[in-house]
Amino acid sequence: MPKIALVDDDRNILTSVAMTLEAEGYSVATYTDGASGLDGLTSDLPDLAILDIKMPRMDGMELLRRLRQKSDLPVIFLTSRDDEIDELFGLKMGADDFITKPFSQRLLVERVKAILRRSNAREAVASNGSDQPDAKTVLERGSLVMDQERHTCTWNGGRVTLTVTEFLILFALAQRPGVVKSRNALMDAAYDDQVYVDDRTIDSHIKRLRKKFKVVDDSFDMIETLYGVGYRFRE
Repeated sequence: MPKIALVDDDRNILTSVAMTLEAEGYSVATYTDGASGLDGLTSDLPDLAILDIKMPRMDGMELLRRLRQKSDLPVIFLTSRDDEIDELFGLKMGADDFITKPFSQRLLVERVKAILRRSNAREAVASNGSDQPDAKTVLERGSLVMDQERHTCTWNGGRVTLTVTEFLILFALAQRPGVVKSRNALMDAAYDDQVYVDDRTIDSHIKRLRKKFKVVDDSFDMIETLYGVGYRFRE
């Protein structure tokens, strides 16, 4: 039974999310602030942690910084601020994904499942003692290389750090260059079919994908917008 640690100063969120995760078969430990969360996670390391960013005594960013000194524990951030600086900083520190409040409980469960699958795949690769990727899980499109097992993405050899959702959207686009993907198709690729997100959510993810690639290559223009239709990866 995978163990999930949930750290948030909102007791309503602690209660509702814990109940949802337990109903999915997870064991859940809850903490009401960053300091108690650090103590708990250090003494009893879970399989994944869900951290609020804005908390008393120690915020989520500082908690993650301290965790990363000792562990590669997968981490999802909950944030009430749609702040790209926070997201980029958190990803560089080693966060795996961000979910903005208010959020769908179903969406959170799907992100937890996806990240645990990815973590298990990484551990399996490490236990096999091979650094060579499995060709079946690697997608190469010109300068783009995406490894599903390791959840890594590079452009011209430069590392691009993506959230789980961004990775799934880009993978869906790059699988068939030149083919237009509607927003609905990208929603299906990135979210469980029981999770509703509006069109602007996909647009926001595309915007962030472009920004992240432009950090590596300022001339990056491989994701095209076809207004009123959707997006495509250039051939």
